[in-house]
Amino acid sequence: MANLKEIRIRISSVSSTMQITSAMKMVSAAKLKKAQDAITAMRPYSDKLSELMRGFSGSSEDKTFSQKREIKNVLVVAISSNRGLCGAFNANVFKKANIIKSKEDFKNANVDFLTIGKKINDSLLKTEKIIQNDSDLYDSLNYENISLIGEKLMNLFIDQNYDHIEIVYNSFKNAATQIIKSEQFLPIPVIDTDNNESADYIFEPSQNAIVSTLIPKSLKMQLFKAVRDSFASEHGARMTAMHKATDNASELRDELKLTYNKARQASITNEILEIVGGAEALNN
Repeated sequence: MANLKEIRIRISSVSSTMQITSAMKMVSAAKLKKAQDAITAMRPYSDKLSELMRGFSGSSEDKTFSQKREIKNVLVVAISSNRGLCGAFNANVFKKANIIKSKEDFKNANVDFLTIGKKINDSLLKTEKIIQNDSDLYDSLNYENISLIGEKLMNLFIDQNYDHIEIVYNSFKNAATQIIKSEQFLPIPVIDTDNNESADYIFEPSQNAIVSTLIPKSLKMQLFKAVRDSFASEHGARMTAMHKATDNASELRDELKLTYNKARQASITNEILEIVGGAEALNN
């Protein structure tokens, strides 16, 4: 059994760790509320915009963003966090990115990566080609900064540098649950023209003019939503991870205190036995 000093040091260390994890949990909980409100507010708009984009693209004469080509070059946009201590949040993105790379459709294609977040960049940097890393995006997370990345992705597709672009990120469900997703960014997956909703709309000045404006905006919004989703998921994952870490530290501290009390009791008992033994020896 460890001596009393070692146990006291361990109790002090675990208590300090518990204070840190508890503080991190509260910080993430405060940030989660704002991030959750942001993604919840923009989802209906983003989803409807994407739905209209897919529907209009099917009947539009402009196939710039919906044209399917032979897949020779693939770009995966992997979105993670800049910091760790959030459970399997970043590991799930890394696993999903590798699954996409090994898809049957991409087995003969060259797969490159564009990373948003230091953690996924560090994981992929060892084995994969990364054309760009935008980890500093979280320092000023807004639509304008993300739209610049969206424009670059669109230009890469138009210039035929890449034939398929996929986004991998964690979708926010609640504080305890994040769903890892992969979405086809380009070419735009279109709705069958036979069931196209565009027949219910009257276009002014024309469908092509509206679509040419709508598609770039919708694609940028899709990327913005993915980053916002990931941002909210990160804080939810970290809050949950720190809550579990705090509970585990509390249990360990209680076990160490019990061990300390047993060791202290054993030490006192030994001292009493030594005193009694010494007294008996003097009497004899």
